[in-house]
Amino acid sequence: MFSKEKKAVYTYEQALDSLQDYCAYQDRCHKEVRQKLRDLQFFGDLAEEVICELIRENYLNEERFARSFARGRFKMKRWGRQKITRELKQCDVSAYCIKKGLTEIEDEEYDKVMEKELLRRDRLERKGLHPYLRRRKLADYMFQRGFESHLTWEIINRLEL
Repeated sequence: MFSKEKKAVYTYEQALDSLQDYCAYQDRCHKEVRQKLRDLQFFGDLAEEVICELIRENYLNEERFARSFARGRFKMKRWGRQKITRELKQCDVSAYCIKKGLTEIEDEEYDKVMEKELLRRDRLERKGLHPYLRRRKLADYMFQRGFESHLTWEIINRLEL
């Protein structure tokens, strides 16, 4: 009664072309590329050859992915280093590349973003809360965003929130 449509079986060249377009659109990690190959129902040694060819032609570069991921998540989503690290680990990015990716975040800019986020959130949390509870909520919010606890408390104390 219900039948699944079968996807077209890809040749090596078709899979390579498809993945080149996929990787050219934005930086991808190896895990995303492997998932895309599975979605195309392209498995085995030929799939690994496609990945090797993408690496050889510099369509797939884990360090470049880690750098752009860290830069984008910090600037656009205002994530902290811990959350960025956690997300990169979920993408199976190596520790070396994660470390390189985090170098894209400058310490001065990181502190400014933390201050701005704390001040913005403090305006929302002021409504009749005990000062201790308000500070705790601010800190919890920053921890959820992936910012380090010692830096968070340092800035909360410095801003006298």
